Amino acid sequence: MNRFNVRKVAVLGAGVMGAQIAAHLVNVRVPVILFDLPAKEGPKNGIVSKAVEGLKKLKPAPLGVPEEAALIEQANYEEHLDRLGECDLIIEAIAERMDWKLDLYRRIAPALAPHAIVASNTSGLSITTLSEALPESIKPRFCGIHFFNPPRYMALVELIDTPATTPEVLDQLEAFVTTALGKGVVRAKDTPNFIANRVGIAGMLATIKEAETFGLGYDVVDDLTGKKLGRASSGTFRTADVVGLDTMSHVIRTLQDNLGEGKRIADPFAPMYATPPVLGRLIEQGALGQKSGAGFYKKVGKDILRLDPAKGDYVPAGGKAEPLIDRMLKKAPAERLKLLRESSNPQAQFLWAILRDGFHYAAVHLADIAESARDIDFAMRWGFGVKQGPFELWQAAGWQQVAEWVKADIDAGKALSSAPLPAWVFDGRSGVHTPEGSWSPAKNAYIPRRTLPVYQRQHFPEDVIGAGGVEPLKSGTEVFSNEEVRVWTLDGEVLIASITAKLHLISPTVAEGLQVALDRAEAGYKGLVIWSPDDVFSAGANLEALMPVFMKSGAKGIAPELKKFQDFMLRLRYAQVPVISAVRGIALGGGCELAVYSSRRVAAMESYMGLVEVGVGLVPGAGGLTYIARRAAEMASAANAGADILKFVTDGFTNAAMAKVGTSAIESRKLGYLLWSDVIVPHKDELLFVATQQARAMFDSGYRPPARTPFPVAGRSAIATIKGQLANMRDGGFISAHDFHISALIADVVCGGEVDAGSLVTEEYLMALERKHFCSLLENPKSQERIMGMLQTGKPVRN
Repeated sequence: MNRFNVRKVAVLGAGVMGAQIAAHLVNVRVPVILFDLPAKEGPKNGIVSKAVEGLKKLKPAPLGVPEEAALIEQANYEEHLDRLGECDLIIEAIAERMDWKLDLYRRIAPALAPHAIVASNTSGLSITTLSEALPESIKPRFCGIHFFNPPRYMALVELIDTPATTPEVLDQLEAFVTTALGKGVVRAKDTPNFIANRVGIAGMLATIKEAETFGLGYDVVDDLTGKKLGRASSGTFRTADVVGLDTMSHVIRTLQDNLGEGKRIADPFAPMYATPPVLGRLIEQGALGQKSGAGFYKKVGKDILRLDPAKGDYVPAGGKAEPLIDRMLKKAPAERLKLLRESSNPQAQFLWAILRDGFHYAAVHLADIAESARDIDFAMRWGFGVKQGPFELWQAAGWQQVAEWVKADIDAGKALSSAPLPAWVFDGRSGVHTPEGSWSPAKNAYIPRRTLPVYQRQHFPEDVIGAGGVEPLKSGTEVFSNEEVRVWTLDGEVLIASITAKLHLISPTVAEGLQVALDRAEAGYKGLVIWSPDDVFSAGANLEALMPVFMKSGAKGIAPELKKFQDFMLRLRYAQVPVISAVRGIALGGGCELAVYSSRRVAAMESYMGLVEVGVGLVPGAGGLTYIARRAAEMASAANAGADILKFVTDGFTNAAMAKVGTSAIESRKLGYLLWSDVIVPHKDELLFVATQQARAMFDSGYRPPARTPFPVAGRSAIATIKGQLANMRDGGFISAHDFHISALIADVVCGGEVDAGSLVTEEYLMALERKHFCSLLENPKSQERIMGMLQTGKPVRN
């Protein structure tokens, strides 16, 4: 596959977006130079330096680990313009002022490399107008690139071309943004606010209007328009507070300035773009949302208050959807929409109104803003966190029936515009998404997805409902399955084991299925990949599945089951073919142990790994502590022959005792659950491809498992040192007596028990210690309280 080689990127503008785009480039190991104006006082890079320091404090964290902010090179336009010549991609991300952007383009143009792609990260300015300031030689390499905030976490990137942009440039940029940055790309037309913000902000304005119409409080609206509706958990008004009310107002102003009678583009919905009075008042008062401490919501101490617009003051929040509405929202789409539309309940009427408004708006504007209906649905999924885009939900609920309902409301004057639905809506179709493609009114045809070479790396790409996408767990050739594991292959060379249990919890049934998978892989395949097609690798051991054994035989009954898990982990480590754990999402407890005992790990960027058993009053029991001890010995040996092992075991002990979880694949590597030899994959849908490639390459290179050798441990003196520190924490009230007890048992295992420092031990020996302490804690009333608390409430009990 030919690809555009991006060796270095320049980001122009160290504001909120520019700095965070630079941070994400660092996360994915793309070298980056961050530019801004020279500071008027002090060091010339002062503006950039302040922005880079600020990245370390932001939440959610834009960096995988804060210290990697140092990898962002700093520059200013006065001293370092010549460095632009080093860069293959220039991303301009300065303030949304057309005159400022045009002035900057004229200034940088002479310094650009002749092959460099230049892209403007604007949320709504005309890309074609921006391009007019560039020399003719650069125009073919210029386009829009719109990241969503925060760039690390939001999947959507919109690419926008101009009449002069060469198709090859957009293809190259799409490939880079997809594979290197891990994003979902939607190509948008050069219209105000492009696709996601055009549809999304219109939806938020409609929600504000309909909330007023039906007299609903902001907290109730957020409960109705959050997870219950298949949208982001923050709902509508909390989302506005997080984004910033001034930012929202700016995006609305772009709509006001460009859409409507006598404006750049006619729009029958123009009246709804008026700034809501409540939003205007809040901005006048400086209440800009979360960043200013108040907006639609305000936090006072531990209390969350919501604005009551009638009183002009904040009142206690906490309003929820009525139980009747909860029940309606759990129904299948067709029944759900019918119940909402026909109900006299104000909350139901409100929900039908905002859904109807969304269908209406998307249908009327589809031809003008997007190539196909798929682009709108993907833009809303990836940019606004909805589970289904408007066309997906409409199609799933019954296209023609919903169309008639929307038409009836338009005719009755209930809709936000009198614009009729387009004629194509009523041409007898059953939807806009089909296996052959998605509907494009502009081309009067169903448009298939682009087939760029980069998408060959996605065995099971995310798809829209109705497109007939292949289900991973029904694909390939099945080799074996039981109730909780499917073993299958795509190519006849590498086996794939997919855990299908809830949260992919590891039960005896799962362990049995993985054992069969390993047996089959060693018998006739090049390797085994453990992968599942969702955001959970494994949440750990299934304690509930072991409860009947414990109730019947106590800890003595659990010990043999635990030994089976441990023996399987060693089988993984010493397998005759490479075993690759393809980690995506959470890998906790036993899931983390499964990963670290594999031959190699291929992890998605957003992977969260850790040994968290102390949360249920236990110690890691399937080899996690043994792994920490072995890694400490390996690191000490690599440092020098006489290195103090305690120095290397301390971090691993702390991570397990405090149940630290890596909040990214990068931090998981720092904690030791991923190694530098492991592969971090930015795009979640490329994980399986990379994992199978790794297994095949390792086998073809003559893979042999590591040799079984004893290794030195820190011994009893190190245990005493750690316990002394724990005693100080206990006596100071920082940990409970039971925390002290559990942590002391962890120290006992990772330091090798009651042996002299430097004594050689085996993995089996340490696993026996793990098993002993795990089972002793099962009999401890304090641990039993923690286990039952977690099973009943899902939250840890501190006792």
